[in-house]
Amino acid sequence: MTITAEEVLAEIGPVQEILDEHDGVVTVLDTSDGNIMLSLDGGCNGCSSTPMTAMQIYYSLKKLEAINDVIFVNGELPEYMRTFIDQKMAKEQLQNSTSDEDKDEGGPQPQGEIV
Repeated sequence: MTITAEEVLAEIGPVQEILDEHDGVVTVLDTSDGNIMLSLDGGCNGCSSTPMTAMQIYYSLKKLEAINDVIFVNGELPEYMRTFIDQKMAKEQLQNSTSDEDKDEGGPQPQGEIV
């Protein structure tokens, strides 16, 4: 399944609304093979909030089945943030699958985390 630049921009719509207020621009450079290449331009250049913006975009796009990876050509998403989001999404997916099993078993099961 392929995704177009227009679909990518539509998916990050809420983030784009904020960027518009600060003259930020998301440029979709490539979408081939589900690997999305983006550049954050305009007001994003030199902005201290750019890594958080990139993190929100990455999180939004990685939820889509058609997306394999999101690459910021300007390096706006540090590796530790990418790892954090990937771990968060894996945990969410596990919780969602557990919730689905709870429905099948007739009710919620005790939840917790072994540290």
